[in-house]
Amino acid sequence: MSKIPRREFIQALGIGGLALLLPSCRRETPIFQKPNVLFISIDDLNDWIEPLGGHPQARTPNLARFAREGVTFTHAYCSSPACNPSRTAIMTGLAPYRSGVYSNYQDWREIITDYTSLGAYFRQHGYYATGAGKIFHYHMIDPNCWDDYWPSIEKEMPDEYLPPGKRPINMPEFENMYKMFDWAPLDIDDPVMGDYKSVTYVRKQLRRQHDKPFFLACGIYRPHLPWYVPRKYFDMFPLESVKLPRILENDLDDLNERAIDIAHRGGNYHRHVVQAGQWKNAVQGYLASIAFADAMLGKVLDALEESPYADNTIVIIWSDHGWQLGEKEHWRKFALWENVLRSVLMIKVPKGASGLPNGTPKGTRCERIVSLQDIYPTLLELCGLPPRPDIDGRSLVPLLKNSESPWPYPAISTYDFSEFSIRTERWRYTVYIDDSEELYDHSQDPEEWTNLANIPKYDNIKQTLRQYIPKNPAPLVKTSLKLQPHHIPPFKSKEEYYDWLKHGKDYKYLIEKYWK
Repeated sequence: MSKIPRREFIQALGIGGLALLLPSCRRETPIFQKPNVLFISIDDLNDWIEPLGGHPQARTPNLARFAREGVTFTHAYCSSPACNPSRTAIMTGLAPYRSGVYSNYQDWREIITDYTSLGAYFRQHGYYATGAGKIFHYHMIDPNCWDDYWPSIEKEMPDEYLPPGKRPINMPEFENMYKMFDWAPLDIDDPVMGDYKSVTYVRKQLRRQHDKPFFLACGIYRPHLPWYVPRKYFDMFPLESVKLPRILENDLDDLNERAIDIAHRGGNYHRHVVQAGQWKNAVQGYLASIAFADAMLGKVLDALEESPYADNTIVIIWSDHGWQLGEKEHWRKFALWENVLRSVLMIKVPKGASGLPNGTPKGTRCERIVSLQDIYPTLLELCGLPPRPDIDGRSLVPLLKNSESPWPYPAISTYDFSEFSIRTERWRYTVYIDDSEELYDHSQDPEEWTNLANIPKYDNIKQTLRQYIPKNPAPLVKTSLKLQPHHIPPFKSKEEYYDWLKHGKDYKYLIEKYWK
């Protein structure tokens, strides 16, 4: 039997019937002064989704559905192309160059001693904060952020299912490098996956009765490595039909030594993948993992739509950074190119939110340059919470009202200490620790194939963009996290960088001398 949408049912009953039946109506919306927030993170997701068109074979019907209902920011950029600094910036409101959190090898809680994380601020203003899955970086969680969390406040991620037997499966040479750099279909069902378990907790929260407005987080781990997902998602992308990303041969020829080292960091993943004949397999694995993540997202969106909170909940979907799969001979993140820095950011606001009474217009695409750093102040304004002048970023509410509003602000991204990339609507300008530069004209070169930085006629452009680079970035300091010999630590100074060059680019030497 088909279900009649609640609004049509109410209209059919008339006002008298409405007064009698509202108390028992399953979709009755509890009346709070502030809207709820459903805060959804999808790890390592680049623009290979239907709303952004980064790959023609992407299968993301639920992201496409959400795009039809809200605002898609087509040019959103992360503060840092690594999980820990990006997520720390979002959750504390402090950009890496202010906080000093630049790397996955720093425990941010030992560096930022005076902060109020996003969930904690909502709690201070009457919200119930809970969630499941990866929001902070692994175990580096702020316990004050949550009233409750699943699996626990100390452990934000469920155990991941790993296939039995020897791993890696398809990239065995990575056993002593990064053994999670692997992909394979699993002969299991969705409920075995950690993401399914996280999503199940979130769905339960949407079904229960709340006596406060809630801030509900959902961290979806895929498409983070390893790309192990149920076989049905691999079957959606037959290997023989998989399309590789567009690349330019000799793309590194106009780059300096530091950029090439970044492209090949960790032992030149691209060479290993190509020599193993696994490039198509890897792309298939990433597409399959995205499709799985989208299916998990769909379960959350369905639960919200079926809940009493559908008409009073702000939904925000974001990824912590992008990803590369062979462009510029680079794999993974940890770089300052477009494919790595471009992130997913989508927002839907219902009517009645204090910061946006008319809600978001459906199916809107905003082409302005924005930053994930803007999430914290945006949510505060949307929910009518006091603004915080001590955090970075700016509220995106003007763009949610009118996607074509003037927005002259660049996105600033940081990789390691003293390496910055500035993105405006036309240009990307990047400066590395050795003072080498890159300049790309996105009006002519969206793939960033032609570095213009060494052409004199662009000196004025570089000078204009250079003014956005922070003048006195916070220092990068080590914390109690212990580095292993296979790790690739950041440089804390130019002196460390040049010392590393003198010692044959030996990361083991760098760890032993500067990180013990």
